[in-house]
Amino acid sequence: MFARTTRLLLRPGFPEDAAALAAAMSDKAIARNLAVVPWPYTLRDAEAFLASPRDPVLPSLLILERTDAEPRLVGSCGLGRRPSGAVEMGYWIARSSWGRGFATEACTALIGIARALGLGRLEASHFIDNPASGRVLDNLGFESTGIIAPRMSCARGEEVPARLMRLRLSAVDVEEEEAIAA
Repeated sequence: MFARTTRLLLRPGFPEDAAALAAAMSDKAIARNLAVVPWPYTLRDAEAFLASPRDPVLPSLLILERTDAEPRLVGSCGLGRRPSGAVEMGYWIARSSWGRGFATEACTALIGIARALGLGRLEASHFIDNPASGRVLDNLGFESTGIIAPRMSCARGEEVPARLMRLRLSAVDVEEEEAIAA
């Protein structure tokens, strides 16, 4: 699965991307704000991530900035299934590309993919001490569930309070929730 935006190309990662991925993830400020990323993040970690099995339906995509030359890896985004069955959106952007709107642009495309897949809603979360990620989710239309719960940060080696959020993608989801509540 691929997607193009005005400035970005979203595509699956390939083994040839390992060095660029390891370099982009070499900043602890990024790893500490992700649940499952170890620190330090090595070339071997990048190779293992790129070789790991993927859900055949839910995309896991690298974010590349389109340039006049070769596209430049600036982050990653994807959809994953939680143990509860809910689909969660995740993303990160390399520090050198912070503040340029890439997370919002990439995740807008990813939400479009989720709609095309027929998903009724997405979940997401951000660590409370990462308000920039919270602003991205707010800008994308996610709403707080009102729950702050501990989530593991592998890079920090501890659980960190995270704000849980939800985005309704279809009216069918709203109808199903209302029927359950009734």
